[in-house]
Formats: sequence, structure tokens, C-alpha cells
Amino acid sequence: MASTLRKITMAVLAPAMAIGATVGLASAPASAAVWNTCDQYGNTSLNGYTLYNNIWGSGAGSQCIWANSGTNWGVWADHPNTGGIKSYPNSKKVINKSITSLGSLSSSYNVSVPSSGAYNTSYDIWDTDYDYEIMLWVNKTGAVGPLGTSQGNVTLGGHTWTVYKGTNGANEVFSFIRTSNSTSGTVSILPILKWIKDTKGWFGNETIGDVQFGYEVTSSSGGLNFTTNNLTVSSS
Repeated sequence: MASTLRKITMAVLAPAMAIGATVGLASAPASAAVWNTCDQYGNTSLNGYTLYNNIWGSGAGSQCIWANSGTNWGVWADHPNTGGIKSYPNSKKVINKSITSLGSLSSSYNVSVPSSGAYNTSYDIWDTDYDYEIMLWVNKTGAVGPLGTSQGNVTLGGHTWTVYKGTNGANEVFSFIRTSNSTSGTVSILPILKWIKDTKGWFGNETIGDVQFGYEVTSSSGGLNFTTNNLTVSSS
């Protein structure tokens, strides 16, 4: 659901961003001196990862992102208690390999997330043509849910997921929702891609472009902190 195509077409929310800038940066850890921004689409590249603040949804409030590195970063967000996704701050690793040419594709994550608000912590995986979006939700809180209809449960990549298949009008979306919340773990992504391709036949030998990891925030009224303590994405 965190569609890149939709993200880049949203109206600029500069007035809302300006309100929370001072508070947001004050909420960042003192050690986070490498990079920070409160710009709507602020981004930077650090040690092989690209970080995005990425406030793309309508009705958004304030949000600031900070980073010690591409694998250790966090977000302070104050979005109103209304429906609809407001943002997807994330760290992206570019893969650019076809499914059959990949020997492995995996990621480890360790996050600290709030107990209130409405959001999910998720991977957002794209083919190079942005025809297909594969989302892996490792935790969720509040009134949030995936697109499409349930396809049942499956155990893949070291986790058990409920699978949803749908479309947002621009691309097909396959969402894998972990059946219990997790704040740390390792996901073997390649078996999930092969299951979609070979077992279900929902796409062919796609070239995987981006593996993104971040927080799809619907509401975080009053200001909440989301911290990626560590993230690694590796492929061969």
C-alpha cells in the first residue's frame, strides 16, 4: 500500500511540517548527528541504503527522521487520529536481480515501536517496473489492515503469515501479515518470492528492484517515536 507512484504525486504539506520540526528533532537521540530532516520527502544515502522521510498521504501532520547510519535510524511522527496512511518513512536497499538469478535474499530487523497509534512495521518490496508490490508486515497496532482478500495462512521465510491479494489501481499488492507481532527477527525473503512465482503463479521471473523497510503510519497523535535499532538486507 505504500505505493511509490502515489507517494510522489501528493501535494506538499510544508505548513504542517514546519509546525513539528523543532519538537521532532528534539525527540531524536543525541547521538543521531549524522543526518536528520523534517522535509516531506527528505532523503539521503548512507552506507548502501537510502533513507526517506516520505510523508505522502493526505491529512498528514508533522514528521522528522534521523539516522546514525542506513541501518540505525528513527522517526518522530505526530499524525492526527484519522483514517488513511499518512507516511512510510523507510530505508531502501537496491537489489536489481531477477528472482531466478538470486541465490539468497534475506533481512534482519530490530525495532522499538509504540504501543499506541495506528501503524504497521513492514517491508515493501518492488519489481523494477513497479507492477508488483510485496509487503511483509512484521507487526501492526491499531486500526490498520491490508488491501485485498485473504488467501489463507502460509509458513515461509521463517515466519507464519496471513496472505492477502489485491490491487491499489496502479499495481498488484501481495501482503503477508505476520500472525503474531514481532520486534526482531530474520526474514528469508527469496522463498516468499518463489512461492508467489512458482506455487501461486501470480507473477513471472520479475527483477526485484527495491527492498524497503519502515513504518506505514496512519495515526500517531501527540507524537510517537519509531526506532530501527538495526536493519540489514543482504543478497547473493
